[in-house]
Amino acid sequence: RRATGFTTRSDIGPARDANDPVDDRHAPPGKRTVGDQMKKNQTADDDDEDLNDTNYDEFNGYAGSLFSSGPYEKDDEEADAIYAALDKRMDERRKERREQREKEEIEKYRMERPKIQQQFSDLKRKLAEVTEEEWLSIPEVGDARNKRQRNPRYEKLTPVPDSFFAKHLQSGENHTTVDPRQTQFGGLNTPYPGGLNTPYPGGMTPGLMTPGTGELDMRKIGQARNTLMDMRLSQVSDSVSGQTVVDPKGYLTDLNSMIPTHGGDINDIKKARLLLKSVRETNPHHPPAWIASARLEEVTGKLQVARNLIMKGTEMCPKSEDVWLEAARLQPGDTAKAVVAQAVRHLPQSVRIYIRAAELETDIRAKKRVLRKALEHVPNSVRLWKAAVELEEPEDARIMLSRAVECCPTSVELWLALARLETYENARKVLNKARENIPTDRHIWITAAKLEEANGNTQMVEKIIDRAITSLRANGVEINREQWIQDAEECDKAGSVATCQAIMRAVIGIGIEEEDRKHTWMEDADSCVAHNALECARAIYAYALQVFPSKKSVWLRAAYFEKNHGTRESLEALLQRAVAHCPKAEVLWLMGAKSKWLAGDVPAARSILALAFQANPNSEEIWLAAVKLESENNEYERARRLLAKARSSAPTARV
Repeated sequence: RRATGFTTRSDIGPARDANDPVDDRHAPPGKRTVGDQMKKNQTADDDDEDLNDTNYDEFNGYAGSLFSSGPYEKDDEEADAIYAALDKRMDERRKERREQREKEEIEKYRMERPKIQQQFSDLKRKLAEVTEEEWLSIPEVGDARNKRQRNPRYEKLTPVPDSFFAKHLQSGENHTTVDPRQTQFGGLNTPYPGGLNTPYPGGMTPGLMTPGTGELDMRKIGQARNTLMDMRLSQVSDSVSGQTVVDPKGYLTDLNSMIPTHGGDINDIKKARLLLKSVRETNPHHPPAWIASARLEEVTGKLQVARNLIMKGTEMCPKSEDVWLEAARLQPGDTAKAVVAQAVRHLPQSVRIYIRAAELETDIRAKKRVLRKALEHVPNSVRLWKAAVELEEPEDARIMLSRAVECCPTSVELWLALARLETYENARKVLNKARENIPTDRHIWITAAKLEEANGNTQMVEKIIDRAITSLRANGVEINREQWIQDAEECDKAGSVATCQAIMRAVIGIGIEEEDRKHTWMEDADSCVAHNALECARAIYAYALQVFPSKKSVWLRAAYFEKNHGTRESLEALLQRAVAHCPKAEVLWLMGAKSKWLAGDVPAARSILALAFQANPNSEEIWLAAVKLESENNEYERARRLLAKARSSAPTARV
């Protein structure tokens, strides 16, 4: 019956005998009776010191203190303090090593036997992916363990009465009887002023069911379910195969045309309004709260409410650029200009507000006036100078840029723009000043090389690029090979061939291991061809041929490049150099002869093959090429003589 025993004073009884056993049934010998326990306690009370012979050592004496029962005086306290200080000093000698060892042991132990919290840390991180609907669908925790075994209950099966089926069969039917109290426009004549819910059960109002009815119209429930399903489908109509089609960059722009039409959206908007209102009230000087509130009202189509909110935000956050820019965006033309003018008074150093003010102006002169006024307040803004220069004529732009580089001496773009507008001599002076002010930028050197090439001083291009590499390294700039190759490709596309070739020769070997040079250079050449930078590829092949003059594969790659992207003259010149360095390469001789033959110069092709015979006297390919050349030109007699010589010199199966 799960009763709990208890003891009263009357149950204690007389004192226990010394021979009575103790309660512990598993006590060791000497402790099994009450008398043994009493003797032990008496001994402990009489003398706490263990002075037995087994506890005595001839050298150290007794293990315990012989004077523990004596008085504790001041000299004892001093002695204990000295011993404690010595122990502390000895303990600190290897404290760091001991703590490090203990730390490592603890870490090793934790790795071998991790905590339950660590074992489930990865699963806990995945809880961040659980949606709110999944959280709400988790059932409540209940004590359902072994419930059936703890509370065995017999199942009772009871037949359903026929009245239950009859009642639910009639629940889906429509009742068309008219109550005599029903009015013309629906409802019932009742003594209550509301007139909707009647005191009689079963009376139907125009759109509400009175609480007295005990029936449910299953047809209307089905219609409501279909309506809800249509609403859900319309909300997710922008989903394709489970992926939403939302442009994150243009999301705010798309919100302008999105007007909520469903109850779920309206409820979300109400919640958002309440949340943003709470944020505005608790922290009225928080700019994002005002911007978010205004955009929410803009999305819902309440543009005037959004304007009022953002103007209130400008009052509460007058030093926020974003709030003023949002207010200028929401307001119409003239009002936006007034808002920007007010923003300038609060933030006279804001570049974004000045740019927005210039964008709102439609007249070019008004734009210039706004930007010049802005430059008076913020003369060191590169963005304002660039916007102002773009509106000026070339002569006025040159004058303005000369002032701009004084205010912004570290802007490479302004220096290069000024150099483009100056004459040759003045441009050289401008670029020299730019190098003095910005000694770590490579674009100034490249522009100087392009300037010299454009004015016919191609011999200076190589020197400028070499000086650029040396100067940049002296100023601690790392020479990034990929960046320089990209600059060379841009020079190639701009028509600065000498500059691009000089850059390639200067940087092509930087940062490459000696055994990887050939492979890397061939890949660089292919990359340049893919980027349509043919002069860069030609420069790479030329440099590679200087380093590897006896590599047949490099000559072949260069020859195929000239064949596909160069002229016949460049191909023939390259092949002449190739056969001079690789006379045993039959394919190079044959390419040269074929090029001459395709150009209609048969004697030149014969002479090339004759030179090939001298370098390769027993080559089957060269003999067959010579025979083919004569047969294609209807010189059959010469072809027969060549074949006869070939059979004696190179008696192969093909011959």
